[in-house]
Amino acid sequence: MRILVAGANGATGKQLVKQLLSTGQEVIVIVRSADGLTGLWESDRNLTVVQASLLHMDQERLAEYVRGCQGIVSCLGHHPTLKGIFGEPRKLVTDAVTILCCAIRANAPDRPVRFVLMNTSGNRNRDLNEPASFGQRLVVGALRLLLPPHLDNEEAADYLRTHVGQHDQYIEWVAVRPDSLIDLDEVTEYEVFPSPIRSPVFDAGSTSRVNVGHFMASLLTEDEAWQRWKGKMPVIYNKEPARREK
Repeated sequence: MRILVAGANGATGKQLVKQLLSTGQEVIVIVRSADGLTGLWESDRNLTVVQASLLHMDQERLAEYVRGCQGIVSCLGHHPTLKGIFGEPRKLVTDAVTILCCAIRANAPDRPVRFVLMNTSGNRNRDLNEPASFGQRLVVGALRLLLPPHLDNEEAADYLRTHVGQHDQYIEWVAVRPDSLIDLDEVTEYEVFPSPIRSPVFDAGSTSRVNVGHFMASLLTEDEAWQRWKGKMPVIYNKEPARREK
């Protein structure tokens, strides 16, 4: 399977690429700088590194890289710095999703391409009218106004929900929503739900980046997983140990 990954030099993107290469997939990564990939996968013949700015890439060139890909993944996110949060591009994730979808359509593939977006549990799936307390709505509303990355994540998922929808000829999609991200070395047990089972604001769980990478890789490469979650926004949590009764 041929898969293009945007944001592969991020903490979660690296875990995804590692999972894909370990199962023999052909992977193309588009990164502004390849420095963060040094020492990781240079010897893997299934990896192609394209050093370029995705948002400024010529559309015809991007369409060439997308051509023949059965899967596209965006792991892009804003750097946790003042410039990354408040500087340009404020719509990094939304713009990336938009131009990648346009590149897919430009190729008019015979079969729909699987598009996976890494999103956040703080973004509600409006297709399901997910409940949220008044306090949570208040906090998320403030984040929407004060922190551009949160609004960007919302609009990126909304592009897939409303502009691509459920019956697009060329694109099928899943928006993966991890809860609070943590770093672990190995894949552990995790659980996936259609909607949050706890408040991302007042009762956040945890999700390891390696587990997110594993789940996204399974979506791309396993038909059963894809059919279960396509057109949805699954929420992923690390599985917590069972509590012992006193």
